[in-house]
Amino acid sequence: MKQLAGSIRIGWVIEYKNKPWTITKAQHIKPGKGGAFMQVEMKSVEEGTKTNERFRTEDTVEKLMVEEKDCQFLFEDSTGLTFMESETFEQFTMPSDILGDSRPFLTDGMEVLVDYIDGRPISVELPLQVTCKVVETEPVVKGQTVSSSYKPAILDNGVRIMVPPFIGVDDKIVVSTSEATYVERAK
Repeated sequence: MKQLAGSIRIGWVIEYKNKPWTITKAQHIKPGKGGAFMQVEMKSVEEGTKTNERFRTEDTVEKLMVEEKDCQFLFEDSTGLTFMESETFEQFTMPSDILGDSRPFLTDGMEVLVDYIDGRPISVELPLQVTCKVVETEPVVKGQTVSSSYKPAILDNGVRIMVPPFIGVDDKIVVSTSEATYVERAK
């Protein structure tokens, strides 16, 4: 569906140079001289590469319709990551690098959202936060409370993050999957 470039929003999937691209940043800029434009950062759905592009606000872009489906992660093997649609129980495989740095947070049986274009799965959205167990960190210092200083920790999935000083080994914590950062102690 054709849309004016001035209305581009983060999360849209557009067709650019005959390929689907996801909008990751969009800023409307109106310089003192000349016409207004949209400064857009996009990520290629197929290749994973990023690019920055400028569109005049009166230009049109082709917005692609994306269908979201609830799916469950089953397993990973040499062919990639295997998922199952929750409604139809149909299984499909996607490349192992589809999640980038968020891959370690994907666990067996995890419920995820998969975006489809024309019946083809194109991207996977993990839950915003997951619970992980700390397997290695410096010991807790008695009497130390929340402060602005953080210490390194290694989680049960191998990810290294910074945690508050009161977090110890075997503590369960909530971690942001998009930024791989500590959120809070798990309840």
